[in-house]
Amino acid sequence: MHNTRLVCDNIYWIGASDRIVARFENMFPLNEGIAYNSYLILDEKTAVIDTVDNAVGGVFLENIEYLLQGRTLDYLVVNHMEPDHCANIRNVVLRYPDVKIVGNAKTFKFLEQFYDGISVDSYLLVKDKDILDLGSRKLSFHLAPMVHWPEVMVTYEEKNNVLFSSDAFGNFGALNGNIFSDEVEFNVNEFRRYYSNVIARFGSNVQALLKKIHALNPKIIAPLHGVVHVGSAVSSVLNLYHLWSTYQSECSGVVIAYASMYGNTAEVCQKLATYLAMRGVKDIQIFDVSHTHPSYIIEKVFKYSNLVVATPNYNTRLYFPMESFLSELAFLNIQNRKMCFITNMTWGGTALAQAKEIFSKNKNIEYIAEDFNIQSSMKENQISELTCFADAILESLKEK
Repeated sequence: MHNTRLVCDNIYWIGASDRIVARFENMFPLNEGIAYNSYLILDEKTAVIDTVDNAVGGVFLENIEYLLQGRTLDYLVVNHMEPDHCANIRNVVLRYPDVKIVGNAKTFKFLEQFYDGISVDSYLLVKDKDILDLGSRKLSFHLAPMVHWPEVMVTYEEKNNVLFSSDAFGNFGALNGNIFSDEVEFNVNEFRRYYSNVIARFGSNVQALLKKIHALNPKIIAPLHGVVHVGSAVSSVLNLYHLWSTYQSECSGVVIAYASMYGNTAEVCQKLATYLAMRGVKDIQIFDVSHTHPSYIIEKVFKYSNLVVATPNYNTRLYFPMESFLSELAFLNIQNRKMCFITNMTWGGTALAQAKEIFSKNKNIEYIAEDFNIQSSMKENQISELTCFADAILESLKEK
């Protein structure tokens, strides 16, 4: 059964939501599912903007057939060749054999890597700023490499100022009938988690795309996941992407990420949080890296100014879940953060040195306090030292 919504002036949302899939890219937890967005433009010529994942391919194809009402499909624009968006290209070609597939050179390279049997005669190759005339409206294409795959481009519909933004400005979570940002309470945490885990490594590429977008001045941003951004949300999401892609924190606050085998390191972190709270710090987030998926911790690190890393030594080295979390955070190019370290040694090790080495190539990481070290468990005579540790964090928050 078809299920569509009008975006504006003969531009339709033809996507669908999947509430069964447990993890995005088989990595990131999806507690509320995921939306796969696609769009159809009806003009003198017709165009579909991207396809959807195989999981929702049936309703997607029904949506196209319902809206075309017997018309042919002239163009299929492929902004992104990741399989959750390109999985139905062959199905579209089988149903509409005369369709032209619109993409850039890297689009077609990837297309041929994924699929056999699609004729090169169906290719319509476009370059940066090329224009496709549909009749009363024109589509322009703007390359956005590494946001977040090499072949990515975005498509701009000039008549209604609609930016089809590929994976940029996407969000985790299924859509519950309401597809527009002004119809829902926007989940900025899941918006940030999507950006910080999926796109964040390539901040300079995001900056390059933002320059192109500001020149276009869109009124609507239609991503491939999550809500369609309209009204004041357009400037809001652009501002957030600027902040995140320059690796600036949104606000002062402390993320405490710890590993603890038997509770001793965890106890120190809870005591530190209490000291910070007594000093008036309100934004404190504590995570056990063995229990919380790193994507949620990374999201908070991108929000807040300060990170405290607390870890025991394990077999003389960094505790594996902590190593995994820190390595991923560093790989995502985190910068401009204030950090400090707590380490726990019963019989020695290199965990502290290893943790610091992970961030050795990240820019503007400021260590704001002397390392706080415990041997097996914290002792009463270390309270003043932990108090000084909390005071150093407080002073750095004031600077922010």
